[in-house]
Amino acid sequence: MKTVKNARRANIVFIVICSAILLVLFRAPRETTPKLPNDSSHKSLLTLNDNKEAERSCGDCHGPEGQSPLRSDHPPKFRCLLCHKAQ
Repeated sequence: MKTVKNARRANIVFIVICSAILLVLFRAPRETTPKLPNDSSHKSLLTLNDNKEAERSCGDCHGPEGQSPLRSDHPPKFRCLLCHKAQ
């Protein structure tokens, strides 16, 4: 009898934990990071197989002196394609 109660209790705990995890995942905010633009200046990045190699050229335009510099509060500037995915 005791093992049946323990098994039932374990099942209930498992269901509660799984439900809590699902609730957290469904309530997570949507992705708000802008996608990598599908234009001529970014097209070459999409053909490279190595993200780190592609990210080396991001600073040319998005560095402090570039045509489209990043804001000062932008997260780490060395892993661009971790957040900015291709469209």
